[in-house]
Amino acid sequence: MNKKLYKTGATALTITLLGSLLAACGSSGDSAGSSNTAAVVNKDGYPVVEEPITLTMMSKDTGMQNWNDMAVFDEMEKLTNIKFEFANAPMDSFDTKKNLVFASGDLPDIFYGADLKPGEEVTYGSQGVLLPLEDLIDTYAPNLKKLLDENPEIRKSITTPDGHIYTLPSINLSSIWYQGPIWYNGDFLKALKVEELPKTTEEFYTYLKRVKEEDPNGNGKADEIPLTSVKLTDIRQFLLGAWGISNMEYYADEEGKVHYTPMEEGYREYLTFMNRLWNENLLDHETFSQTDEQKKSKGKNNQIGAFSDYHPYFTLGGEPSTDDKMMYPLKSDMVDEPVYGSHPGITTGTFALSLTNPAPEASIRWVDYLYSVEGATMFASGPEGALWDYVNKETHEKKWLPLEEGVDREETRATLTPNYGIVPPGLENEEVKLGLKNDFDEWIDKENEEKLVPYARVGYPIVYLLPEEQDEVSRLLSDLKTYVEQMEAKFVTGQEPLTGWDSYLAQVKKMGGDRIAEIYQAAYDRWNQTGKKE
Repeated sequence: MNKKLYKTGATALTITLLGSLLAACGSSGDSAGSSNTAAVVNKDGYPVVEEPITLTMMSKDTGMQNWNDMAVFDEMEKLTNIKFEFANAPMDSFDTKKNLVFASGDLPDIFYGADLKPGEEVTYGSQGVLLPLEDLIDTYAPNLKKLLDENPEIRKSITTPDGHIYTLPSINLSSIWYQGPIWYNGDFLKALKVEELPKTTEEFYTYLKRVKEEDPNGNGKADEIPLTSVKLTDIRQFLLGAWGISNMEYYADEEGKVHYTPMEEGYREYLTFMNRLWNENLLDHETFSQTDEQKKSKGKNNQIGAFSDYHPYFTLGGEPSTDDKMMYPLKSDMVDEPVYGSHPGITTGTFALSLTNPAPEASIRWVDYLYSVEGATMFASGPEGALWDYVNKETHEKKWLPLEEGVDREETRATLTPNYGIVPPGLENEEVKLGLKNDFDEWIDKENEEKLVPYARVGYPIVYLLPEEQDEVSRLLSDLKTYVEQMEAKFVTGQEPLTGWDSYLAQVKKMGGDRIAEIYQAAYDRWNQTGKKE
């Protein structure tokens, strides 16, 4: 949330506009069923509406294709009788435009893949700017309703403290990565004749030492970089698990107690280990200054021993290779076994209806198709017959169609569907991907099952803070987050010795670290109570 937005004259302007819009729509903000559209909405079957309607949609634009020319929207218009006018903004300026439309009241009918933050949901939902969706889901979204009924954890995680659902999620219950894991350079593993991958911090340290000292790239130069990173943001969460920490900000332990990670003893041990790597030149000394592109250039130059990325060949270059192994979560002397802080399987804030939407029932029916296997497949890979075809429609088994020489499947996909470079509403599961995985995809699944799943734990669920809590957290973290990041860099590089930990801890407490834990403890307790019978 941009707090400054509510400390300016925009507040009065927004309230005035909202009052006018609410009156014009004849809506109290309590029920999305009071649509002023004359369209006849079918509760099941297609088309969704008998007479064509046009709605406005706002999303992030990756620049790959004009959304007016995307085949997926053409197919959806034929299926539903709903057409869209798009008010998109480039990725790098989207948040600015999003803030402007909320401040001005010049709202799109639908937000799609708009990354609405929990604070925005609570604020604009309580103001009536975003429509509550729970009744619409129950009546007009059978696919999504079934998912929520079968997975009550999802419903809990998309329900705000006032009891309403204001945005729909992206659901991938098999998801485990928050970001790419840490990978080993397969060429280095072969050169060093590594037969078993490290499973402890000491074994990892030994491997990094060998990378530095034994010339695994074979060029006769001491130019190997054992471990690289970009400001530690890409490797921090994975490594913290060695000291029992499942989330790099705050996490709930098995007893349900919430901890603020930068104050934990395990975090101190993590800093101590990283400082050891730094002092022995095992951690890239450009970690705090390089860009991701610069990191990747070192990978393509075959200099890196271990690194994080979504897939290893993104950094190392070349074709996908099963030789570049995924790291096991490491164990330290501090814990009995490591943890892997996994993704909760849902991402909120991907779809919302504004109060200006003249057809909320039709809009929910439109998006509900994305929570079916058929709809999810089309939005994931483009329409049937473009890049893929069915092998068996009843079982949802599919196959990729051959491509003309020089045609890239991923780039072509980005011209067919909006689900590229954004987190969209909808479903992803094994049925959606059935038949469309290549050998590398299957290998990734096996690596996940063997190495990550046994240690996976959601560090902290998706929760909503109360408005006053959100304000307090935003105020505290505006300074605290900066201080913690600066001190992490100083501790790791030795600018600040670890003997200064007590002074650091006292400062974090003074700046509100304990209070952060208290607020997220209260939110976690509320989340645990959501849906329980009185």
